[in-house]
Amino acid sequence: MNKLTEFLIRCRMTGMVSNQIMLKIIKISINSANLETEAGEFLKEVWGYEKYNQFLLLLDHQSKKLPAAINYLDDEYPQVLRTIYNPPALLFFAGKIALLKTDCVAIVGAREATNYSFRCIGGLVPRLVNRYTIVSGLAKGVDSWAHQHTLWNHGQTIAVIGCSLDKVYPLENLELQRQIMNNGLVISEYPPQTRAQRFHFPQRNRIIAGLSQKVIITEARKRSGALITADLALENNREVLAIPGSIDRSLSAGCNRLIEEGATPLINFDNL
Repeated sequence: MNKLTEFLIRCRMTGMVSNQIMLKIIKISINSANLETEAGEFLKEVWGYEKYNQFLLLLDHQSKKLPAAINYLDDEYPQVLRTIYNPPALLFFAGKIALLKTDCVAIVGAREATNYSFRCIGGLVPRLVNRYTIVSGLAKGVDSWAHQHTLWNHGQTIAVIGCSLDKVYPLENLELQRQIMNNGLVISEYPPQTRAQRFHFPQRNRIIAGLSQKVIITEARKRSGALITADLALENNREVLAIPGSIDRSLSAGCNRLIEEGATPLINFDNL
């Protein structure tokens, strides 16, 4: 782990340093002879002396044992993620970090998804695992099934989570998270001891979309996190594919709307 990554981890663990500020610190580091001094001057200018002194106290009390992480400038950091709006400055990880630089397809959808999604994912994943790493968000429903079917088919999967790596959300996915850490990759931009918060999930979704060449949506309501991911994918010129559903079911409304607005309808899984 390099000095920049170590410093960013310590900054992040104070709970005071946002992703945007860390990106500024990374920019400072490129031409810096003394990163901590120059970053300190920047933070004093942004925060003022009182807040900066509070930060220094928290920084000095960080544990010397730091979690594994990569920063925006590291070789392991994928170029596709650098191109998105507000890319994560720091990614904590457990598992095979090399998966970040493989070709990825995201599969996302409703937490309350039905057996229809389970069957669709069961048909999709075996056709994808020889060419792509499957990315999802380790939530209930579609996300969990995407990860599970990938593991069952001996494929590679990346879980992007909305809490820190030492937490599990939802708790029922404890064993699945462990399996992915051992056989795939789990990443988070949140430091240890960070519980899942509602606003974390849209932030997580930008990483899912950013990592992926294609985003597949199955069963989503008109207003849902899956549609946020689809919108973020479109903003970043990723291909969005939606599995159509019955027009009289609320869980199909989101996918049908995406198709109506120009997303590719995913009808023949052999055409992927």
